[in-house]
Order: sequence, then C-alpha cells, then structure tokens
Amino acid sequence: MTSKPILLIMAAGMGSRYGGLKQMDPVGPDGELILDYSLFDALRAGFERAVVVIKRENEQDFRSVLGNRIKMPLQFAYQDLDDLPAGYAVPTGRQKPWGTGHAVLAARQLIDAPFCVINADDFYGAEAFRLAYDHLTNLRDDGDYFMVGYRLRNTLSTTGSVARGVCDVAADGTLRDICERTHIITSVDGPLMSQDMVTYTRLDSETIVSMNMWAFPRAMMDRLWEAFPPFLDRAAKENPPKAEFFLPFVVDELLRSGRVKVKVTATQDRWYGVTYQDDRKQIVEALGQMIGKGLYPAPLWQG
Repeated sequence: MTSKPILLIMAAGMGSRYGGLKQMDPVGPDGELILDYSLFDALRAGFERAVVVIKRENEQDFRSVLGNRIKMPLQFAYQDLDDLPAGYAVPTGRQKPWGTGHAVLAARQLIDAPFCVINADDFYGAEAFRLAYDHLTNLRDDGDYFMVGYRLRNTLSTTGSVARGVCDVAADGTLRDICERTHIITSVDGPLMSQDMVTYTRLDSETIVSMNMWAFPRAMMDRLWEAFPPFLDRAAKENPPKAEFFLPFVVDELLRSGRVKVKVTATQDRWYGVTYQDDRKQIVEALGQMIGKGLYPAPLWQG
C-alpha cells in the first residue's frame, strides 16, 4: 500500500449533554484540547496527515485555537445537513446532524488513502494509534477492516450512565457482532446495564467495547455512500427529525452480508471522554499523572 494512512477526526458534534462545544474545551496544563493529544499520539504512531470534520460555523474557532501549533498538515471538511445524494432533501424541521456515518462521508473528497476514524472529544491512548496505523499499512484488501477495542472497565464514567457498543469477538479475533447498550452504570458490584432503568444485569468488566476507533480501506467511503440512500428512505418513514446514520450500523450490515471482516485488537490503555461536565476533571487529573510519568511533554507541542 503506497498511500500513507490518514487520520479522520469527527468534530462536528453538538455536545448537548455536555452543555457546549466539548471538543474545544482545554484539558491540558497549557490549554491543550483532547484533540491535541490525539494528533500528538497519531503523529508518533506514523500518521502524517489529518482531516477534521466540523460544522462550518465552528471553523474559525478551530483554526484560532489549533493555530500553527499542530506539527501535522490539517484539512477541514464540513458536515452539512444538506450534503445528501441527488433526489433527497432535508426533512422539514430537521436540525440534528445525520450521525457518524454521514460525518465520515463529509470528508470523502479529501480521503484518498486508508484512514483511521476517531472522535475529537475522546482520549484513546498512544497504543490505539499504533495499532490502527500498523493495520492500515498492512491492508490485505478492500474488505479488511479493523477496530481498536477497549475493556469495558477502562471506559466507564463515575458521573452518569454511558452507552457502549458491546462486542462479540470470535476466538480468532474477528468481530461477530456489536450490540448497542444505551444505559451502563458503574457500581460496587461492577458494571451494570439496563434497558428500562428498573431491571439491571451485570456485565463482565473485561467485555470488549467499541469506542468508535476504526481503521478502513479507502473503499469504505464507497460502501457508506451506497448505504446512505436506503437509510434516508427508512428515516423518511420512521423518524425524519432525529434518525441518525451511525457508522457502526453500516459496519454491522457489511459484516452480516459477508462483504468484510473486522479484526479487533484490544488495547490495555484507558479511554477518557467528556460526556458530562464532571468528566472533564477526571481527564485533567489523568493527563497530569501521565505528564508526571513522562508519557507526554508539557507544553505538548514544544519547539
């Protein structure tokens, strides 16, 4: 594979539960964003280029905050609500973005090589980027997909419930299925999940979950574009204002049809996210400890 892998960062979220544009909230001692640490880890892993998917109205904020400090070429793509296939229109009253699958598609004109997808407001750890880069530089074919998995215990929030894609991984390390669990909480007895917030079932803390870190061949853009019109047809009938085109759902459909195989490798690193305002304190403290151990310099982008 001659084309160098690209990092694709989804940063167009609205942060409704967080109460603001969480991907622009500083967490490092010198004003660094989570995005800074992801770019730093990606650069160390071998990535040389990144595409950031944003809302158009936030471009100046991203450019002014990131400025010239990032030691990697950055390009911006825009997740526009009206970026739809020919013959489709935005439903009346629709304001919500179309979801993670559409966010990836927003960058289709800029992605000309295998790519890794991450969320801008998630901290994945250095090992995850090494795993993704290594896979992308050794792709076998257009059906060779990869997911970095996390141990459930390393992804839980102490400030509220979380949703996680619980993975069924075969003995050979390939993904069989992802089941979205929308209400998982931390307890003294370990993680618990519920469908109705009344009855709870224990989950194994070692369960592998997806945190939306994927590695794809370039052909994934074509697969997404194929899957988008059928989704829009269903959305028009079922829930025009709020239906979302989720990236894992498309992967699952391709998996079930036998068109792709998804290799899963679990990292031992802890994942950090900022679903709630109180989560920010946890990642600030964790980064302080990592800096103290020499895992990251401070300031991050020295020189």
